[in-house]
Amino acid sequence: MKDYPQLNLPMAQLKVRLTNGRAEVFDPLRGRFVALTPEEWVRQHFTAYLIRDKHYPTTLMVNEMNITLGNVSRRCDTVLFTPDREPRMIIEYKATSVPLTRKVFDQITRYNMVLHTPWLCVSNGLQHVCCSVDYLSGAVNFLDHIPNYNEITNQ
Repeated sequence: MKDYPQLNLPMAQLKVRLTNGRAEVFDPLRGRFVALTPEEWVRQHFTAYLIRDKHYPTTLMVNEMNITLGNVSRRCDTVLFTPDREPRMIIEYKATSVPLTRKVFDQITRYNMVLHTPWLCVSNGLQHVCCSVDYLSGAVNFLDHIPNYNEITNQ
């Protein structure tokens, strides 16, 4: 796809189509075609990387998961679960043009007030930041890599 930037991720084999002049990409987690936005370009490459290279099971991942924060409905970009269906990680995606600032981390932190996951990850496709949250000590530990599935589920 010449109109989309090269990412700091392995290329994914995406199914793309044009519908009424609008580019759409097939999202295997949602099982349908969705608008191919710059953020969706990042999401599809990142989730493909997690599945193919980091061994995240597709059956335990949900894209665009609805949550209620206060009285407002929000959507987490991707949520990963344990086999017992406990939320384990929230992943937030941004377009490559969006820097990973404190505002991005504030957004994922607000979502985590609802889900209480021990892992958080944000990516704009060029930069990826993952951290673990220790609720007992209050410590946040930033990683120098994207963890494998067994690393975040202790399996």
